[in-house]
Amino acid sequence: MKNTKLVLGLIFICLAIMSCEKDKENTQYDCEDSVIVSDIEYNSAPDDHVTINNLEITGDCLKINFSSSGCSGETWKIKLIASEIIMLSNPPQRNIRLSLENKELCQAVIGKEIIFDISELQVDGHIVILNITNSNDQIYYEY
Repeated sequence: MKNTKLVLGLIFICLAIMSCEKDKENTQYDCEDSVIVSDIEYNSAPDDHVTINNLEITGDCLKINFSSSGCSGETWKIKLIASEIIMLSNPPQRNIRLSLENKELCQAVIGKEIIFDISELQVDGHIVILNITNSNDQIYYEY
């Protein structure tokens, strides 16, 4: 009887641990694109109107939920671009912007989400503040 309770207890604990690990996996996502680090692109890439609705960092991925006017958003060209300049504050800061090229002439508001690998934005230390210049938002990237 004691052995049965012990075995059932161990099975329950194993299931609980496996359940927690699955929850962790579900919060991770694959980065679709990489950030571009270039002062030239940062200053010259298309800058069509975009509204950033939400920012979320998981691991080395930045998920951006955004919207703009258009027909379907299928022709949009989207890039995340960072300036090469690192501002020496504590913690350091980097300016980034979401570049949108939007040739669609419809009045609908389309929402999308895209995930970028931002590991190239790491600097010395373990944290950098990312200033999203076309939304006036900031997000702390810890690594």
